[in-house]
Amino acid sequence: MARRYVSQLNDASQVSEVYRASGKQLRPNRNGNLYLQVRLSDRTGSVMAMIWNANDRLYRSFQNGDYVYIEGTAQVYNGTIQVIATQIERVEPVTINEEEFFQAGSADIGLLTDRLTEMVRSLENVHLRNLAECFLVDELFMERFRQAPAGIRIHHAYRGGLLEHVVSLMELAQLIGPRYPGLDTELLTVGALIHDIGKTVELSDSIELEYTDEGQLIGHVTLGIGLLEKKCCETEQLVGEALPHDLVLQLKHMIISHHGEYEFGSPKLPMTPEAIALHYLDSLDSQVQSFVELIEGDPNADSCWTPYQANLRRKLYKRRGE
Repeated sequence: MARRYVSQLNDASQVSEVYRASGKQLRPNRNGNLYLQVRLSDRTGSVMAMIWNANDRLYRSFQNGDYVYIEGTAQVYNGTIQVIATQIERVEPVTINEEEFFQAGSADIGLLTDRLTEMVRSLENVHLRNLAECFLVDELFMERFRQAPAGIRIHHAYRGGLLEHVVSLMELAQLIGPRYPGLDTELLTVGALIHDIGKTVELSDSIELEYTDEGQLIGHVTLGIGLLEKKCCETEQLVGEALPHDLVLQLKHMIISHHGEYEFGSPKLPMTPEAIALHYLDSLDSQVQSFVELIEGDPNADSCWTPYQANLRRKLYKRRGE
């Protein structure tokens, strides 16, 4: 029988499937009775499941990260799919095809890598090209860069999401650059390439999307500065000459200011044309992608509106069918 993925669950779906468990909690309800709450995931997304009248024995029967067999019924609650489970039990990982549990985007990783390489090798500024090439030839870095998500929840939160986001920004940089004569298009393009490189360390390469200890304690902005400094040293050793100090300084500034505002976690505000352009392109790509994912992932097919999105302070219009 064909597998039923999380994305295929809808109201009143009967669930009899294996998922990956995370975030389990044993909670009391208003009457003091315990229920088990656990997040179930596969490569298409995740869904929250509840088991009523649970106990400590059931809670301890599996661990976060385990594969579990679930029986129950899916339902729409407050505009979101959830599963009311009647059975949950641990499944041995040797019986599992792990590819079914890695979240991935629809874009082809190979084609995205080819496009990234093409844009890097078309750079005319030899210093920028040499630096960017130094990232491309680092096989360990590129393997992680190709597989990393761009985030945990908000946008591009799947394997390959970071590469997809970066290639999109680089193409946007090359598109708008000629429109603004005061903008260094190649500097902006390389800034787009490196702005989120710290996420290759910040986010875990495990099946479950989560932060590493370095990500929690340091964050991708600071981690990105460290990675850039390392690659600058490697580039200078390879070519036998120093990179221009001002060029490196501007690239560091683009990493450290790309969130745009102090309240969004930016240690510095953008102070160059390239830095402000990068901030707005980054915001454009991430927010449009976030809207698309929320609309496409909304399980309520009967409404042309999504549920209220608290972080956006609005509902999203899905358009009426013709």
